Amino acid sequence: MSDVAFDVVVVGSCMTDLVSQAPRLPKAGETIHGHKFFIGFGGKGANQCIQAARLGVKTAMICKVGKDFFGENYIQNFKDNDVHTDFVWQTSDAATGAASITVNDAGENAIVIVAGANVLLGEEELQQALPAITKAKVLVCQLEISTQTSLTALQMAHDNKVKTIFNPAPAVPDLDHSFYRVSDVFCCNESEAELLTGYSVNNVEDAHRAAEELLRRGCAAVIITLGPQGCVVLKAQDKTSTHVPSTAVKAVDTTVRKRQTLTCLGNTFISLKLFFFFFFFYILSFYQVRFSVFYARNLH
Repeated sequence: MSDVAFDVVVVGSCMTDLVSQAPRLPKAGETIHGHKFFIGFGGKGANQCIQAARLGVKTAMICKVGKDFFGENYIQNFKDNDVHTDFVWQTSDAATGAASITVNDAGENAIVIVAGANVLLGEEELQQALPAITKAKVLVCQLEISTQTSLTALQMAHDNKVKTIFNPAPAVPDLDHSFYRVSDVFCCNESEAELLTGYSVNNVEDAHRAAEELLRRGCAAVIITLGPQGCVVLKAQDKTSTHVPSTAVKAVDTTVRKRQTLTCLGNTFISLKLFFFFFFFYILSFYQVRFSVFYARNLH
């Protein structure tokens, strides 16, 4: 498998979502009856990888899961979606990452996340996957695994002229500035941009200012997603940013699947950028981003 050249390699997390819906959130020490339950596949990295694979892109996932039911289930999910799993490791030292989510009928939630095996993915595994990383067309990382592991993966790709997309989520206020220098595309949402830059981001003009700050730190291009306002794109060679508007969609589910839907919209957007990066020679254009916004908004 080391001789295979993948279009997209994703280094990131796998999380199993255990979601319960109840009339209200329980108090401390209280047991209440719920009326709906489901298990879902979560993790920003895994979702981005699977969405890209569904678009027909040859993908490989680099991650770590536990030697347990959830881990086996996730590996099968990758295989079912044509994601290569040679670099999906299993460990007995931790369980597969999981999120226990309780949602009330008003859409409010309480979430406990246990990263588990995700945080055990490290440089040893990256070295084993180095042939896949260096031969990839695009590599994508986030921050749901060890920060150092994500940075090392991006540096490996960057040093080998592999295009990189970095999604700094969940954002940390003191992000190592090395991340900016190894990111060909730095893609974040408005709240992440606020945390990283210290600027308030409420509209397109605010996003432009935040994008300029992120570019000053060394990124080649910045995309700031703005929910219903679409997104703002700014490249290092451009003096002004491009606003790519979104389209209005009717919400069909604002309770149980709200967390998964909102997360998946962002992951779908990243996946569409991976698709265009590969098939259109890594050029960020208005039309590529516009299609990514439209597809992400209408997929759900």
